[in-house]
Amino acid sequence: MDWIFESGLQMETIEMENVEYVPSSEGIEDEVIQNNNINQHSSKPHNVVLSGIGPTSVHELLECPVCTNSMYPPIHQCHNGHTLCSTCKMRVHNRCPTCRQELGDIRCLALEKVAESLELPCKYYFLGCSEIYPYYSKLKHEAVCNFRPYNCPYAGSECSVTGDIPLLVAHLRDEHKVDMHTGCTFNHRYVKSNPREVENATWMLTVFHCFRQYFCLHFEAFQLGMAPVYMAFLRFMGDENDSRNYSYSLEVGANGRKLVWEGSPRSIRDSHRKVRDSHDGLIIQRNMALFFSGGERKELKLRVTGRIWKKQQNLDAGVCITNLHS
Repeated sequence: MDWIFESGLQMETIEMENVEYVPSSEGIEDEVIQNNNINQHSSKPHNVVLSGIGPTSVHELLECPVCTNSMYPPIHQCHNGHTLCSTCKMRVHNRCPTCRQELGDIRCLALEKVAESLELPCKYYFLGCSEIYPYYSKLKHEAVCNFRPYNCPYAGSECSVTGDIPLLVAHLRDEHKVDMHTGCTFNHRYVKSNPREVENATWMLTVFHCFRQYFCLHFEAFQLGMAPVYMAFLRFMGDENDSRNYSYSLEVGANGRKLVWEGSPRSIRDSHRKVRDSHDGLIIQRNMALFFSGGERKELKLRVTGRIWKKQQNLDAGVCITNLHS
């Protein structure tokens, strides 16, 4: 089955004139506290009683009246006792948003101690995380929580969609119209006329489903220093720890010569640009790519073959290992 793609503008996805798929026979820093969004739901509500005030949720007390995020030290207050977070103190130009009095540098130490004493569920509890942490440990955990949403892995445009893997797979298929294939081997031909005019380009993403997992195959053209290059690499739709269970190989060649790459797919936790800029994939210099294309080097015709396999498994355990086609 062949697809013909037309060239897009620089750094835009090249649609419908670049990929021919030939079916085979057979991949932390601590979160900045001021910007963290603390989830305000707990499986067990905590209540305190303040003088002159009825039972009040601790989470409601810790809610900043400006940004509505939970507050944590330093918590500021005005002379009338109205509180707000340190980030919003700068936004309101040192004026209390409730009574308009000057804020000064008064800290609400009592509320800070309350915040420090809390144990709260991870804000991703609704996605399956059951962990409960002290206030500050919770912030650090959420920055690396395995249940935190993934960003859309599509490379041809800036997409703000986040979610779990099933949601992103459906999003890629329905919204980005990417190529979806089942199997652990692939045989693609990337075609582009006037390749010397292409400095930065992204070909259509391909998603493979094998071993009950999803993998994204990228192919891009960009400048590496002063040299124009093409690069192919694979990303794993899941966490980094799980991505290490898999390996993949890529091969390109013609005229009795070939280049081979083998490695582990990077997780989509790493953006496609981060993977590309780390050069973690098969890199083909333009002159070599045109040599592999044959003819008079006026058209790019690269055939990239490859396979994906699961580590520490053999044929008896059901690994899908098949011959590559060049």
